[in-house]
Amino acid sequence: MPKGTGKQNRAPIIWPRIRRISQGTFLALFFVLFLLTAYKGTDEIAYPVRVFLRFDPLILVTTLLSSHVVPTALLLSLITVAFTLVFGRVFCGWVCPLGTLNDCMGRLTPARRRKEYGGEQARRLKYYGLIGILVSSLFTLQIAGLADPLSLLIRSLAMAVEPAVNLMVNTLFDLIYRADIPVVTPLAETVYSFLKDYLLSFRQPFFYQGFFFGLIFAAVLAANLFRRRFWCTALCPLGALLGFITRISPLKRAVGKGCTSCNICVRACRTGAATDVKGAWRKAECVVCGECQEECPKDAVRFGLRTTKGKVAGIDLQRRGLITSLVAGIFIPPLIRTHPTTQRRKGRLIRPPGALPEGEFLRRCVRCGECMKVCLTNGLQPALFEAGLEGIWTPRFDFRTGYCQYYCTLCGQVCPTGALTKLTQEEKARTKIGLAYIDKNRCIPYAQGGECIVCEEHCPTPDKAIKFEQVEIATPQGRRRIKRPVIDLKLCIGCGICEYKCPLHDQPAIIVTRLGESRAGELLPF
Repeated sequence: MPKGTGKQNRAPIIWPRIRRISQGTFLALFFVLFLLTAYKGTDEIAYPVRVFLRFDPLILVTTLLSSHVVPTALLLSLITVAFTLVFGRVFCGWVCPLGTLNDCMGRLTPARRRKEYGGEQARRLKYYGLIGILVSSLFTLQIAGLADPLSLLIRSLAMAVEPAVNLMVNTLFDLIYRADIPVVTPLAETVYSFLKDYLLSFRQPFFYQGFFFGLIFAAVLAANLFRRRFWCTALCPLGALLGFITRISPLKRAVGKGCTSCNICVRACRTGAATDVKGAWRKAECVVCGECQEECPKDAVRFGLRTTKGKVAGIDLQRRGLITSLVAGIFIPPLIRTHPTTQRRKGRLIRPPGALPEGEFLRRCVRCGECMKVCLTNGLQPALFEAGLEGIWTPRFDFRTGYCQYYCTLCGQVCPTGALTKLTQEEKARTKIGLAYIDKNRCIPYAQGGECIVCEEHCPTPDKAIKFEQVEIATPQGRRRIKRPVIDLKLCIGCGICEYKCPLHDQPAIIVTRLGESRAGELLPF
């Protein structure tokens, strides 16, 4: 047999096939839970996709460092740590849905066109980023969610992919209905009913920055066309954390004497961890996919806990990069918090009901976007600078897009870190997220002497927080009595439906501010 070609007759290696089944299973489970994290006609979401985030050790560590509190549910991530301590980065290679999507994209590029990892510099980036994130967390700045792979995936799907797919499907079926083809239309109605029940959103979602989120997600996937698992190898902070833990794992990889240095295993490795008999295995980079062993024509590669240990390469961090990441982690928190946009928190920043006090909320929120995904009215939107740089991509209400439905408690049910507490419907009805105010220079009854009762009609509180006062006004036609809306500040909970429904669409005559808000544990007495 020519050197480095073909495979010797040997029993097939089973565990790489099991790994592929595992990847497919967890990816399917992720998408099922993602689709179930939505309003489906009930007030409870039994199986939100947040369960994946609760197995994320990066979220556990940064939440602990930033808030000095560990939500009990996040302790599930210790299971991931335990498996990593024994078997290495199996989470990355066997479970992570973003890693699986990266693998799928990488397979679209022929092997001859893939670029090999020529140096350590790209691999070091994720470790430097992780160090910066952890140091920032020590200074109570929670930014892990910006780059955590699970947060990134959920956020991208919820705010970019799902809205786009939803719109395209609805547009397609609208065209079919308009064509009114006798055989096709009845079939299309059946298909659309199924999609509406199980796949499509309750209503068409729209998100600010959705296009930007889509570009980021597309870039992460497109990078695999040039280097497989580029995100996992160069940028993923969770992969870096698991890489550090893997260093003490008893898992071993050995290359036997049968190795001919054909480099087939090196080319097969998706993370640049594999080497021939002369090189050192990059253990912290290995995602235990098994392809190097599967592809070896001489059956010279072995993995196991009892395998004779081969050469292992360390995590070679340069002093300059290490110091830079430490300094960045120290100075980024004060630089962000002294930016002028921080003062905007005093304006119309309306948080979801059940939100913790602002400082604690920012220390726990991981920007996964689940609360915004389940919002019944699409009123929850990702903040840009409304909450300062520290609050970028955190949820806030935009009452021109939607409002807070009176009895809805879905956002608190899906939060993975407790930044939003789960409220009962009774607690929700007594939670004040702001107060409404009337601009008398624009309100039709005040400014024009006309009739308008829209805000009072839609006020959901049982005793009506918006009431009317009868006043007599002078008009060119004589004196007459009209109704003017008046807000009872004790009853108003700031739900925003009055602002959303106000007929003055360019600039509503009634607005909600955060004044008088009550955060978690501070409920109104009525």
